[in-house]
Amino acid sequence: QVQLVESGGGLVQAGGSLRLSCAASSKIFSRDGMGWYRQVPGGQRELVATITYDGRTNYADSVKGLFTISRDNAKNTVTLQMNSLKPEDTAVYYCNLDRRWISSAANYWGQGTQVTVSS
Repeated sequence: QVQLVESGGGLVQAGGSLRLSCAASSKIFSRDGMGWYRQVPGGQRELVATITYDGRTNYADSVKGLFTISRDNAKNTVTLQMNSLKPEDTAVYYCNLDRRWISSAANYWGQGTQVTVSS
């Protein structure tokens, strides 16, 4: 079982920046995918950004060029730098570690961190 601990959420004005961090409780393997997702009340959890072990990234269209995902495999961490934030970015952000190459059940989530962007 892997624990994911997120930090860095909060309240920011539109146009501002926030940096989210996520630390895994154990070693990240080379086939593990990591990423960030977000969810608003009553909505579906949606992909924000993902990154492979070797640094290949994938972003939701709405955040391309504004958010940057990175990971430090030695420290077992993944970070999301969010710039030019908009009120519609307000959501609970979840860190994800996808280890389903081992087992279909091996998909882990953090507890979530609230990001609120005021207009």
